[in-house]
Amino acid sequence: MSKPRPDPQKLLQRIQENEQKERRGKLKIYLGAAPGVGKTHEMLLDAQEKMEKDLDIVAGIVETHGRKEIEALLKNFEVLPRERIDYHGKELLEFNLDAALKRHPALILIDEMAHTNAPGSRHKKRWQDIKEILDRGIDVYTTLNVQHIESLNDDVAHIIHAPIKETVPDSMIEMADTLELVDIPPEELLKRLHEGKVYIQQQADLAIEHFFKKGNLIALRELALRTMAERVGAQVLLYRQGEGIKHIWPTKEKILVCVGPGLESRQLIRAAKRFAISLQVQWIAVFVDVPNIQSSDTKRNSAIQNLYFAEQLGATTRVLTGFNIVKEIMSFARDQNITQIMVWKNIRTRFRNLFFRNLADEIVRSSEEIDVYIMTGQRNLSSEQIIQNLKLSKISWKNYFLSITIVSLTTGLNFLLYPFLNTSNLIIIYLLGTTIVALIGEIGPAILASIISVLAYDFFFISPYYSFIVLNIKNFFTLIIMLLVSLIISNLTLLTRRHANSARFAAHQTATLHTLSKQLASTRGMDKILEIGVKHIETMFDCEALAILLQKDQLIIQSKGRITELNQKEQAIAQWVYELGRMAGLGTDTLSFSDALFLPLLASKKTVGVLRILFKNKFLPTPEQLHLLESCANQLALALEVDNIQEQKPKHINNNH
Repeated sequence: MSKPRPDPQKLLQRIQENEQKERRGKLKIYLGAAPGVGKTHEMLLDAQEKMEKDLDIVAGIVETHGRKEIEALLKNFEVLPRERIDYHGKELLEFNLDAALKRHPALILIDEMAHTNAPGSRHKKRWQDIKEILDRGIDVYTTLNVQHIESLNDDVAHIIHAPIKETVPDSMIEMADTLELVDIPPEELLKRLHEGKVYIQQQADLAIEHFFKKGNLIALRELALRTMAERVGAQVLLYRQGEGIKHIWPTKEKILVCVGPGLESRQLIRAAKRFAISLQVQWIAVFVDVPNIQSSDTKRNSAIQNLYFAEQLGATTRVLTGFNIVKEIMSFARDQNITQIMVWKNIRTRFRNLFFRNLADEIVRSSEEIDVYIMTGQRNLSSEQIIQNLKLSKISWKNYFLSITIVSLTTGLNFLLYPFLNTSNLIIIYLLGTTIVALIGEIGPAILASIISVLAYDFFFISPYYSFIVLNIKNFFTLIIMLLVSLIISNLTLLTRRHANSARFAAHQTATLHTLSKQLASTRGMDKILEIGVKHIETMFDCEALAILLQKDQLIIQSKGRITELNQKEQAIAQWVYELGRMAGLGTDTLSFSDALFLPLLASKKTVGVLRILFKNKFLPTPEQLHLLESCANQLALALEVDNIQEQKPKHINNNH
């Protein structure tokens, strides 16, 4: 079997990333669960092996903490002199960044990445020194304890019941070319602590009393192992995507939940949550949006609300777009290295199963090495859902009438061309008509146009004329092929149009967001900022947006729009959103009776107002679009906050004078 062709875009991205890495120095981080596990010792041993291969290595700063084995190893290296900084009459010794850059070795050893530099240093944090050294093309070995990783700060604080003040941003860990875990059991670490191999005796006694408890060390060790596993998992995923590998590697369990518009999806989501907790694994909820094919605003909005529900329970959510639901789900599952798929299967009669395919069965047929978990049950529709389904079943007769009209016009054109063309050439005119109908964007009228075209061609242009009887077997096969070709062209036209619309919409959103951030950064004055922000949000999301700001202890509409005053219910929603800093209204679980969505305008210090969004197409935004909308609202809020600060500065100066 031939190897799958890698994705060209992902290959290009990897090439660009590799070019950046080649210009930048390489970073290796020795990660440990706690002080004393042997990170510095391991770093020095690895560096000594490199030095034996004639690599230019210097020790920028290595903290020995009185440990004799570290001091003995350090004697083998050239050690940079430390920078002396006077701070309130005390002399502090810090890493000498300028000396390191001037010396410019091939590799430099810098201990304790999370260290805070003394006031007066070029950078506030040592990780910033490391970043500058890497940017100058010098390789760095450094050490880090798991409690200093920024994203784990809150988790560690809950474990040790104390705040962690020194942290390193996750971007630095992601920048590392190598992340090496240095690990020993908690019992051995406590033994080393008692023997004075971590701290001097007085510090060791204090550490045992507070930080170095066995329970703390076990929990921190789990965090370190999990961080390492996530790092390796990310590397596996990037490698698979870059190489175009589609078969599943069962390196780590990952669950995919297929979400639809029905109430049964919520039951499936709850089961997936319980499953993910029991296995301690990542889970993803996906909905395949197939526009204009047996779809509706209400069904789509219901599915999006189910995605919101999954996101609240901790799932990563995605909206996929495509013609073939099973193909899109399986393609996404293989791309994300999914090991288990959860799907709902409605219990139906055997007669119905003969003529209508079941999503769960189709996924099982295509699953291959992926495990599929099926939940079954009968679909119990409420009276409201039955009424909604009746409303959804309404047919757009206008498009069907247009389909018949276009076929009639092509038939009339064929009557005019019939004396001058071969009969078989008239088929092309009918195919042109079916393509035009397909551009309307609905599958029903396109299929109708294909069938009527075949019947019209048979009735008017195949002998015996004005009859549907086909005497010649060649003409019969011609009609069959004509029907198949017209159906294929219709489907391909619909699919191409949907993909083009999706790509155009994504490009439009990206360009608009870039323009919004650029214009807000260069605009002053509340009215102008609101005008720009609201206009871009309306363009990006096809909605009507209103900015509501606080004036004289009351929320008042400040942007220009069709509505100049909120009714009592919407005023109450806006007040709630402003006070609590949370979204409410359409599509949320709070005050969902409203037709509009209300988002808080969150600045760096406080909520500066509320944004009211009324979607024109009655579509709920997907979770990804909602995050993008929140980003736009936050940009608008920050621009208003900066403008307010700029206006207050002159007043503050005048008051001083």
